[in-house]
Amino acid sequence: MNKIVHTFFDWSEIRAVLPDLLTEGLRNTLIIASLALLLGLVLGLLLSVLLIAPKWWIRLPARLYVDILRGMPAIVTVSLVGIGLPLAGVKPFGTSPLGYAVVAVGLISAAYICEIFRSGIQSVPTGQTEAGRSLGMTYLQTLIIIIIPQGIRNVLPALANQFIVAIKESALVYLLGLTLGQRELYFIAAQRQAVTYNSSAYTATAICYLLITIPLTYAVNYLDRRLREGRNNHPVPTEITAPGELTHEGASL
Repeated sequence: MNKIVHTFFDWSEIRAVLPDLLTEGLRNTLIIASLALLLGLVLGLLLSVLLIAPKWWIRLPARLYVDILRGMPAIVTVSLVGIGLPLAGVKPFGTSPLGYAVVAVGLISAAYICEIFRSGIQSVPTGQTEAGRSLGMTYLQTLIIIIIPQGIRNVLPALANQFIVAIKESALVYLLGLTLGQRELYFIAAQRQAVTYNSSAYTATAICYLLITIPLTYAVNYLDRRLREGRNNHPVPTEITAPGELTHEGASL
């Protein structure tokens, strides 16, 4: 029992690694996750629009991307992007692994965010599209002005949850050999454990992750609850009235 406590809960080891975890590690983990989520949101929204296109040859590239990126283990994607691209001579970020880390996690996030956006867009009643087209809007205008904003609102909790996933997936970028000043939480713990042969640094890292993810999880649940209550109290209309046009109730008055 004493050996287990010493291996995983050595306070001297935790105290020694904690400053690096709370400064460099926490900062870089949040930077990687935030930038990756931003990339994932932009690419995922574009892919979701392609996925709901009426023509199959427009949907096909998006479907292949989503199926491939969701089907591969995240660690393989990180290796292909962060290690494979520089070896192939594709070096948009030079020798800095941080940029490749963001792109790798962002590409993975985009595949999942794409499906989140798609489900949100398709959950909007078809009457909204019909009403937009009846007002003279094109398909694209109806999609951008009416459908997508409502669809995004429907999936806000799922998008927030994806940020939590990105935080955890950022641990995989340790494969890229981040340099001093670029290390994320897991990489710092791995380096410390390699020197001391003590796993207490991993315990400290786990605590840091939990300090981020548990409050975010409760925040996501709260947001989901509020949105569901709001939808119950204020149902989304299925028809759009043009400015200055009387409704049936208004006409009867």
